[in-house]
Amino acid sequence: MKLPFLLIGLLSAGVALAGPPAPKQEGIEGKNYKWNAQEGEKIEALKLKGDKTRGEEAYEICGACHLPSGAGRPDGTFPQLAGQHTTVLIKQMADIRAGLRDNPTMYPFAATLVDPQELADVSAYIEAMCIPVEHGKYDGADAAIKVSQGKELYEKQCLECHGKNGEGDKEKFYPVIAGQHYKYLLRQMTEIRDGHRRNANPDMVKVIKPYTNDQLVAISAYQASLKMPGSMCKPKAAKKK
Repeated sequence: MKLPFLLIGLLSAGVALAGPPAPKQEGIEGKNYKWNAQEGEKIEALKLKGDKTRGEEAYEICGACHLPSGAGRPDGTFPQLAGQHTTVLIKQMADIRAGLRDNPTMYPFAATLVDPQELADVSAYIEAMCIPVEHGKYDGADAAIKVSQGKELYEKQCLECHGKNGEGDKEKFYPVIAGQHYKYLLRQMTEIRDGHRRNANPDMVKVIKPYTNDQLVAISAYQASLKMPGSMCKPKAAKKK
């Protein structure tokens, strides 16, 4: 086990591990930034075959925040991970470990993965999980209108990369967004638009830069409504009265 059960319980209750900050690398603000440079431990991990059994053990530390199911938190503090492409998981974890993506909450945990093989193992385990059907969605009184507006915007500029059902593209490192929490999607797109996501894809920045806050709400509302056929968990059976 990665951590004693007591420590995992403390983490679940919101007690964070103290750790050194990630070393800073030049991100999208720099002249020499390359969004997906194939180098370092990332490229090593991508070449390896992940072992899901070993990955399940490595995931125990992740489950404290992202939950054993990989469902994350509907309030957007921790994203839904289950079913995410291994390429995306490896890139994001490697970027956090290398100081290319700022995530001081996750850095101490990502830093516990000992080598590229463990990075590949935990990613393989996460990718194999079914995507939870129950997740945070936009619940405003104007939900139907917002989802409709978001669908129009999504199909115009997001569908080509993220797919009809939010399936992303494993080979191109485009993430699965089906089943993702509305509040997490909104936060990430806002940070990308405003230049705070230092490892962002420059192509996405160009697309998202002109969007208003209201448009980002609409796109996030629609994205959170997407489901991937064959990848979603089975809905929970209704409780008998």
